[in-house]
Amino acid sequence: MSEEFEQGPIQEDRVWQGSGWTARVIKNEDDDGWAVAMIMDGEPEPALVGPWTMGRDKKNPKPLDVNAFNTLVKTATEVIRRHEQQLHAQLHKSVKVDGITVNLDIVPDEDDPYATLSAIDAYGEELGRVRVAPAFRLTPGSASDWIESGYRKPSR
Repeated sequence: MSEEFEQGPIQEDRVWQGSGWTARVIKNEDDDGWAVAMIMDGEPEPALVGPWTMGRDKKNPKPLDVNAFNTLVKTATEVIRRHEQQLHAQLHKSVKVDGITVNLDIVPDEDDPYATLSAIDAYGEELGRVRVAPAFRLTPGSASDWIESGYRKPSR
């Protein structure tokens, strides 16, 4: 019967793991300094890469510690949150026309991108829904035209 040992998170001078993240101090390729890369567990690319402080000897990087790591996790998490908000804003647009909310939800599928145009009344009832091109421009004017057409698929 063999025993398996669980390895805890790495917490070393140049690599620190925890809270679903790995901080890795790396040589800055652009100059003589150092950088830190924050990589979310399971992701191939860093979410954040930024400058890292030199140590007292002005040659080697300052060691990572729990306080620096926690600050880096907070910063990297905020970067991801802002990116997600920006992506959501690009893919989901909404305008109100005479008490009706018209939504455009874009599905950026690699093979077949499309968007859905939907109309919701003040009580949350769906009045209409059609599939449109992902390049459809939702404006108060285009929403009004769609409502006036009886929620038929726009020709453009």
